[in-house]
Amino acid sequence: MNNSQILFIHGFNSSPKSLKAEKAREYFRQHFPDVEFHCPQLKNTPNDAVEQLQTIVRSRPMSTWYFIGSSLGGYFATYLAEKLQAKAVLINPAVRPFELLQEVLGEHTNPYTAETYHITSADLQSLREFCVGIESPLNFLVMVQTGDEVLDYRQAVEKYKQCQMIVQQGGDHSFVGFANMLNDIADFFQLQKTHLNNNSNNSTARLSR
Repeated sequence: MNNSQILFIHGFNSSPKSLKAEKAREYFRQHFPDVEFHCPQLKNTPNDAVEQLQTIVRSRPMSTWYFIGSSLGGYFATYLAEKLQAKAVLINPAVRPFELLQEVLGEHTNPYTAETYHITSADLQSLREFCVGIESPLNFLVMVQTGDEVLDYRQAVEKYKQCQMIVQQGGDHSFVGFANMLNDIADFFQLQKTHLNNNSNNSTARLSR
């Protein structure tokens, strides 16, 4: 019985219908059909979003979890991976979103869901609480593009400097050519197409907070 789970965590104001999420879902469905792929529509506040993600992980307590996080999702993936001692791939990850989002306090509308919500100062304080240091650098693969127009890629290079890292020149915040990196992601997770022994080098995910 396969116990591998991938949790794809989308970015700020994004959706499971984003191009990266769709590409990842299709790739793993086609090449690793025994691996369960999860990509929820995140709640709009940091506390609710993290609790939502933790609930998904808790729902399969004996599984091995792998995280893929894009932008703000990379920030949340870092928190979860450190807490669980699990592997995570981060794509143009946000490093200090509580500073960046200071500039966009107020009302927002999600372009995918048309849902309206507000970002408050309390939300930014909540985000700070999920900031963690990198204690297990071997658990991370970080992918950044220098042309990211939203985030300063150098922040990620500095924070994750002890981790495996791919720095591509040019590109943008969406990570141009993401589909071409999916083989690298599967290799980093050490997924086996037979899925008979893929738990041998990964800790069972257990979460308490």
